[in-house]
Amino acid sequence: MQPLNKNKIINDPVYGFLTVPSELVHDVIQHPYFQRLRRIRQLGLSEVVYPGATHTRFHHALGALNLMVRTIETLRSKGVEITDEEAEAAWLGILLHDVGHGPFSHTLEHTLIEGVSHEYISTLIMQRLNKQFQGKLDLTIRIFKGDYPQKPFLSQLISGQLDMDRLDYLQRDSFYSGVSEGVVGGDRIINMLNVKDGNLVVEEKGIYSVEKFIVARRLMYWQVYLHKTAVAADELLISILQRARHMAANMASLGSYHPLIHFLGNTISADRFDEESLDLFVLLDDHDIMTAVKAWQFHDDRVLATLSQAMLKRNLPKIIIQDKPVSAELREECLKKTRLRFDFMLPDESGYFVRTGLLENLAYKPQKGGIHILKKDGTVCDAAEASDNHNLHSLSEAVTKHFITFWP
Repeated sequence: MQPLNKNKIINDPVYGFLTVPSELVHDVIQHPYFQRLRRIRQLGLSEVVYPGATHTRFHHALGALNLMVRTIETLRSKGVEITDEEAEAAWLGILLHDVGHGPFSHTLEHTLIEGVSHEYISTLIMQRLNKQFQGKLDLTIRIFKGDYPQKPFLSQLISGQLDMDRLDYLQRDSFYSGVSEGVVGGDRIINMLNVKDGNLVVEEKGIYSVEKFIVARRLMYWQVYLHKTAVAADELLISILQRARHMAANMASLGSYHPLIHFLGNTISADRFDEESLDLFVLLDDHDIMTAVKAWQFHDDRVLATLSQAMLKRNLPKIIIQDKPVSAELREECLKKTRLRFDFMLPDESGYFVRTGLLENLAYKPQKGGIHILKKDGTVCDAAEASDNHNLHSLSEAVTKHFITFWP
């Protein structure tokens, strides 16, 4: 039997040809846990606004891996010592950073499993993979968790204010959505990266690329990630799952797909996320949710059926976004309009049809480590201090808006 050729080349529409850097990386990509990401949308329900935004977490993870490979090469060329073991651990860390995402990514992150982040689940999956690969992911897990003080820049490349995750998703989401504001100088930024005292820095001549990167994040949040129509669609899907959870608590039949029913019928917190829950979680993807919604459109419960039909027909609720909190008067007005449309709605069911919430856009978080600029005299300062663009300071302040969705 011929040995399997693991020197694969992948044709990526954003970067062109990508190479798989090692046999272990190849084997992890082939694992069912990672292949599941082919069925998890990167941008949740954003395709209701941008029809091309149907790319997946699988695409994103491979793109981020490509950027990490190039970054390691760049840092080594500048004399930064990175062993082969550390390089492979960093490749695997960025490859698996989103492996814990559930159906529709961030949209349902705290709906199916309350209070459990995808980063936490990613760690659990990495630990399970580590057992299957005889401990070869030990260093990967340490770097991913920020527990490698010898070279903190490796963790910063996976999770930081200027990491390979953000650098890929801005370019990729811009490409697939068609929103050009997300285009950043990825090559330029990577070429300007360096390490100072163990921490990731950007050489001073790359400051303008950093400025554009931060501004791009702000614009992409308002235009894509927090687009009002996408938010309305998200809230509708959340309402559907919450109603299904209510029905499950009341012993109503919701179908027979056990993994989904497990999470709808039980409140799973971080301390209750056991081996069985992980076994079932890695079976879930977007298709399971939409298959359930298609079935629920015929459910005896009018609330669940109505919401499901609305989702399938793209009959989305209206959304009002404003700077000030939603007043009691505005909510009552929205309730009245919604009651006229759905005369079967009971008072305790109004939360499924009229929803309020907050949107926050914070493009840059200096308090979370920031982006450090290496000046020509060898000193290091924060990007906001190094920049002559006064808007950079304002981009480190959160912009919060309030919304209400209803059915006129």
